[in-house]
Amino acid sequence: MLHKWRQWRAERFDARHPFPQAEWQQACERLPLLAALGNEERQRLGQRTWRMLHRKRLTLPEGLDFDLADRLSLLAQVGLLTLGWDDADADEVFAGVHEIVVLPEAFRRQVAEMDEAGVMHEYTDERVGETWHQGPVVLSLVDVRDSGDWTGFNVIIHELSHKLDMDNSLDADGFPPLSSDIDGREWYQTFMAVWDDLRAHLERGEPTPIDDYAATHPAECFAVCCEHFFTAPDVLSDAYPTLYALLHRYFRQDPLARFKAYRRA
Repeated sequence: MLHKWRQWRAERFDARHPFPQAEWQQACERLPLLAALGNEERQRLGQRTWRMLHRKRLTLPEGLDFDLADRLSLLAQVGLLTLGWDDADADEVFAGVHEIVVLPEAFRRQVAEMDEAGVMHEYTDERVGETWHQGPVVLSLVDVRDSGDWTGFNVIIHELSHKLDMDNSLDADGFPPLSSDIDGREWYQTFMAVWDDLRAHLERGEPTPIDDYAATHPAECFAVCCEHFFTAPDVLSDAYPTLYALLHRYFRQDPLARFKAYRRA
């Protein structure tokens, strides 16, 4: 019964809101991450993105020239995270995302943090994105414009990874809800091995295999690894093949295969 209701709702939406095929094609041509998708994946992501555009509030800087293809390309990178999941799971995991706010550039926050010795430190932190449990996702337009390729940086995927992480808690801790085929102990051990390796590189004064921001907090380790999984899968697979294989199972996608096919093309 629930499946029939969802199908009816989807058909009703499609009838009221014809899919903008031309603008979706433009969005895919603008971003290498989307251009690398196969035809079936691209069409499925397009339909989900179009529905998302009508369900989520997208708040943009006043006067910004941000056409429909731009809006689709931004939200498609949100939907890319759950492309391997069925429609119900994809909708449910981002049910708490009500609004995405795009600011013109990086913004500053006053932060108070306690160190391991119990001393409170206050400082001004510059951020390109920010996420709250039931609040909006905030993104810097400058960094949104820099997202969508194979460089390993993607502020959209990074911040929405925090939303995945928060789906089972009030705060991000690097431990999102897992499917039945992934054991929590395996998740913990795999990520701890990466965490320990990153910290060891830093202690030796050596460059880290992936962005060293991953070593600042378990939640950031998860988000940075998700960024690399989708936008630098060759780097992540070479550095941490066990982690890549785990995220392959978690997301039910293989960006490395996409990247290799895109590079050949």
